[in-house]
Amino acid sequence: MNTVTRAHLAETIYAEVGLSRKESAELLDYLLDRITAELESGQSVKISGFATFSIRQKGCRVGRNPKTGEEVPILPRRVLVFRPSHVLKAKINGKPIPRGRDDDA
Repeated sequence: MNTVTRAHLAETIYAEVGLSRKESAELLDYLLDRITAELESGQSVKISGFATFSIRQKGCRVGRNPKTGEEVPILPRRVLVFRPSHVLKAKINGKPIPRGRDDDA
């Protein structure tokens, strides 16, 4: 299974949209930077028909070292949550796209 890279996405934009390679790479960088900035500021990012990205705050808790069994405190942190839309789930599973849900993420 191959991994899609930033370079591959930029090349796809170049081939499909008709921008120059440089413009395609800049467009992709701009888009990813905007998504990142919104998430850093605590905002959710919803791309209709694809997914919603959001940040969730996790509290402090006690974990265990799997080798020793020793209790270790896990500090509070923010985690990125990716919630795929019903449309994306249907496409991945080869099912028909649910009607009236094309903008649901």
